[in-house]
Amino acid sequence: MAGERQSSVTGLAGNGSDGPAPVPARASLSQRTAAAASGVLAGRAGGLRAYFAFVGPAVVASIAYMDPGNFATNIQAGARYGYTLLWVVLLANLVAMVFQALSAKLGIVTGRNLAQMCRDQWRPPVVYIMWVVSEIAAMATDLAKFGIPLLYGMLVTGVIVYGILMFERYGFRPVELIIGNLVALIAICYLIEMLIAPVDWRAAALHTVVPQIPDGEALLLCVGIIGATVMPHAVYLHSGLTQGRIRAHDDIEKRRIVRISNTEVIVALAIAGLVNMAMVMMASSAFHAGHSDVAEIESAYRTLTPLLGSAAAGVFLLSLLASGVSSSAVGTMAGQMIMQGFVGFRIPVEVRRLVTMLPAFVVVALGVNSTRALVISQVVLSIALPLPMIALTVFTRRREIMGGFANGALTNFVAIAGTVLVLALNALLILQTFGVAIPGLPQAH
Repeated sequence: MAGERQSSVTGLAGNGSDGPAPVPARASLSQRTAAAASGVLAGRAGGLRAYFAFVGPAVVASIAYMDPGNFATNIQAGARYGYTLLWVVLLANLVAMVFQALSAKLGIVTGRNLAQMCRDQWRPPVVYIMWVVSEIAAMATDLAKFGIPLLYGMLVTGVIVYGILMFERYGFRPVELIIGNLVALIAICYLIEMLIAPVDWRAAALHTVVPQIPDGEALLLCVGIIGATVMPHAVYLHSGLTQGRIRAHDDIEKRRIVRISNTEVIVALAIAGLVNMAMVMMASSAFHAGHSDVAEIESAYRTLTPLLGSAAAGVFLLSLLASGVSSSAVGTMAGQMIMQGFVGFRIPVEVRRLVTMLPAFVVVALGVNSTRALVISQVVLSIALPLPMIALTVFTRRREIMGGFANGALTNFVAIAGTVLVLALNALLILQTFGVAIPGLPQAH
C-alpha cells in the first residue's frame, strides 16, 4: 500500500527545480490533493483552506485511540472511580502525541515507513521476529475490537470494512475522507452525550490536572489505560501514511511539512483525547453513583437506556459502530503496510482481513468469555508495543538517518521517558495478569 501511495503522487508534487507539475485535467481526488499541497509549499496558495490538503494521516491514525477497546477501559474507569482517573487519559494522550509525531516525521524525512526502516537497518532474524510479533498484535487488536459483538455483527462489519478498503485503489484521499468522517461522527456522538449526561464539570476539570490513585485496583486500571492507548499498529501506520504523500524538493519544504504534520497530530489526537475523556465523564455521571459495577460495553449500553434515555443509548451505539468499522479498516491498512515493510510482499485485502479477524471469529463462535479474551489481547498488545516505540526512538535520533531532522536533546528525553514509562507499566500489567504478587497491588481475580 505504501508503494501505491507513493506512486500515486509521484510526478505531481514537482519536477525538479521547475516547481509543481500541472494537474491533469481529469486528475483523481488524491492527485488534486497532492497538487494543492505542493502549491502551498511553492507559495502559490495560502490560507487555512489550502492547508487542508495536508490533513489526513494523523486523522486516520487517531482512530486507533478511539477503538472499542478504549470504550471498555474508559467506561470501567468512569464507572468505578468517577472522574478520578481523567488525568491518566490526559497523560496517555500526551505520550501518544510524541510517538505519532515521530512516526510521521520518519516517513516525511526518509521516505521510508517504520517497518521498511527496520528491514533496512537490522539483521533478518530481528526483522522476522518483529514481523511475527506485529502480526500477532494485529490479530490481538481485532480480538479487542470484536470480543464483544455477536457473530452476525462481526460479519456485517467485515463486509463494510472491505468496502471501505476498496477505495484505496483510488489513492490515499478517499479513505482519508471516509475515516475522517467516521472520526467526526464519533466526536459528535460524544458531544451529544456530554449535553445529555449530568456532568460535574468542576470535578472533571480538577481531576484532569490533579493526579490521584485511590487504591491498588485503580493503579491496575491506570496501567491498562496507558498500556492500551499507544497502539503498535498506529505507530507503524503513521510513517507509511506520510511517506511520499506530499513530495518535498528540499529540506526547507520537508521542514515545513513536518511542522504542518506536528500541528495535525496535536489537533487530531487532542480530539481523540477529548473523546476518551468524554467516555470517562459519561460513564462517571451515568454509572458511578449507583452502577459502579458496569465494566463492559454491553452492560453499559443496556444500563444507559433507563438512566439517561433511549437517545443517549442510541448515540452510544452509533459511536461504537463507527469506532468498530473505522478502527478495523485502519487496522487492516496497518497490517498490509507492516507485511510489505518487513518482508516485502502483500496479500489481497480480503485475505488480510480474514486472517486478522480469524481469532475473533473463533472466540465468538466458541462462546469464549469475552472479558477473558480481552485481557489476553491486552497482554499480547503490551508485549508487542515496546518494539515499535524503541525502534522509532532509535531511528529518529540518528543523524545518519534523519540528517538535520534528528531529534534534539529534549525530544530524545521525552521519547525515552515515554518508552520507559510504557515498558514499566506494561510489565506491571503482564505480571498482574499472570497472578504474580506485586507489593501494593491486590492479586488479579
